[in-house]
Amino acid sequence: MNTVSQQLGTGSLHLRLWDLLENQTEANPDAIAIAAVGRPPLTYRHLGDRIRQVVTTLNAMGVGRNHRVAVALPNGAEMAVAFLAIACGATCAPLNPSYREPEFDFYLSDLDAKALIIQSGVAEPAREVARKRGIPIIELSSKLEAEAGVFTLTGGEPSNLVNGGFAEPDDVALILHTSGTTSRPKMVPLTHSNLCTSAYNIRETLNLTGSDRCLNVMPLFHIHGLMGALLSSLSTGASVVCTPGFYAPQFFNWVDEFRPTWYSAVPTIHQGILARTEANRDIITRCPLRFIRSSSASLPPQVMAELETVFNAPVIESYGMTEASHQMASNPLPPGVRKPGSVGVAAGLDVAIMDEAGNLLPSGEVGEVVIRGASVTKGYENNPEANEKAFTNGWFRTGDLGYLDTDNYLFLKGRIKEIINRGGEKISPREVDEVLLDHPAIQQVVTFAAPHTLLGEDVAAAVVLKQEVSTTEIELKEFAAKKLADFKVPRVILFLDEIPKGPTGKQQRIGLAEKLGLTASNPTAPRPNYTPPRTPKEETLAKIWSEVLGIEPVGIHDNFFQLGGDSILATQIINRVRDALQVELSFLIFFQQPTIASMAERIVPTQTETVESDELGEILAEIELLSDEEAQRILDQGIHNS
Repeated sequence: MNTVSQQLGTGSLHLRLWDLLENQTEANPDAIAIAAVGRPPLTYRHLGDRIRQVVTTLNAMGVGRNHRVAVALPNGAEMAVAFLAIACGATCAPLNPSYREPEFDFYLSDLDAKALIIQSGVAEPAREVARKRGIPIIELSSKLEAEAGVFTLTGGEPSNLVNGGFAEPDDVALILHTSGTTSRPKMVPLTHSNLCTSAYNIRETLNLTGSDRCLNVMPLFHIHGLMGALLSSLSTGASVVCTPGFYAPQFFNWVDEFRPTWYSAVPTIHQGILARTEANRDIITRCPLRFIRSSSASLPPQVMAELETVFNAPVIESYGMTEASHQMASNPLPPGVRKPGSVGVAAGLDVAIMDEAGNLLPSGEVGEVVIRGASVTKGYENNPEANEKAFTNGWFRTGDLGYLDTDNYLFLKGRIKEIINRGGEKISPREVDEVLLDHPAIQQVVTFAAPHTLLGEDVAAAVVLKQEVSTTEIELKEFAAKKLADFKVPRVILFLDEIPKGPTGKQQRIGLAEKLGLTASNPTAPRPNYTPPRTPKEETLAKIWSEVLGIEPVGIHDNFFQLGGDSILATQIINRVRDALQVELSFLIFFQQPTIASMAERIVPTQTETVESDELGEILAEIELLSDEEAQRILDQGIHNS
């Protein structure tokens, strides 16, 4: 452990994850490592035991160093421990459990997965793909009566293993796919050294100590959750509360129960939290946060200011990407200077600005942001063309435009690449193109970024239909939804006779939204088609919508999603409607009726005691057919369908 301590002191971390974690199991064996709702906490001693046991189990199944293990698990303590254990003995490849079967088919094939770890009832399409491809399935079963993150693994295929035990610093610990400007997502291999260095850089930026506790609300199939919250905390002996994912109604209950010192999230989550602060002033006062971290998308300065006022804590905006093992730059904690609108200064690696010819630019000049350092991947896997474009003179090109001020604070101006950044989720336009082109009615399609008031960007597509063939926007969205995760389905689809092209005849995605007249709705601007409430019920709903959305006035025909609404804000409306009108709205009803006029009309029978029994039966059957998760997914889909 002396080697670990020496490297931690210098910031040069040619280490393996097991070294970092074992260091804490010996230094702080009885300290809490992982906590979860309704479970006893897991100590560092028992976390070490669990990691050893899982590595041994995987070795017995023929899975060892640098073998890719795909993981499709829900957020929570089990996913956290699974990631740590798999990465310590093999290569972990976390996948979004909400992917559709074609997406799982691509990722499992591209990974050449040695095994798939899955939980009963979750990501069942992945199970079907694994069966078809002959990929061994390992079943994870939670031990709910045991400590947080304790589980058993069964299945797999017992076989002899040549290269077992714990991984080495240069072994690949984590593989994530990142969307590029081509239709094929790129594989980003990150070594143990990459991850250990990044964890160290983040903990140093945030001055983390063993007394800190992070409330993790970010998904653990994403680099933000894995590094920005989990590994940065565990590398310093701090604890992490592993939630099932962000759920606005429960956020402050978790804060009250676990007393975290910080949390890290994307801007949309911060906005969802702010919407509930007024009703939770007491919790905010008695459970103070040391700081709040924001990353993965640009944080509006107004949101930053409101967070700091409400929580009386500094908000630290950081800049990260998968290829850098997450964090590249960050604003410092006080007494350091935080500059609103800036993503801060370089955090443990080198950051510079480069022109197209590969020359580094002086402060104040706009160019492409480039990085280099021990946390940066050595290159995309099996993609020499992408690597040739991504690296120049040892610098990695991020694809982002920005400039450094005279204090070396980085300000981002936008993206060079065509990737759509939907609230932190990166989407390849050409991936969507290829799905839509499978529809028999489509002749041409180009997917591009459309501005969105809440998410920053959303997915839009322009299509040219084949002659004498017709289809509808809803039909195309439903078609895409069968093959793409919800966040990739276009929000709007435009039917054109010809798609605009650039001077060279090539289709141009960048700037297409403006050319086609797609602009982000401005909820505060006067709306020419504004219709005021006509009945007391509509007046009540309009008041609720206005308070939740922060918009005055709201017309009865205004579309909730086009006003910047999302599932977080919809939940607030449902709760307030329940209190004001004594009626329980389902997510399904909300999705089908995204205007005040339609909603008011629909909730009439649910309030009338003389509803016909047949009609009531139909309503109940409609609601009961949906699980909570399905209803939530349908509501989220409403963002695309509006």
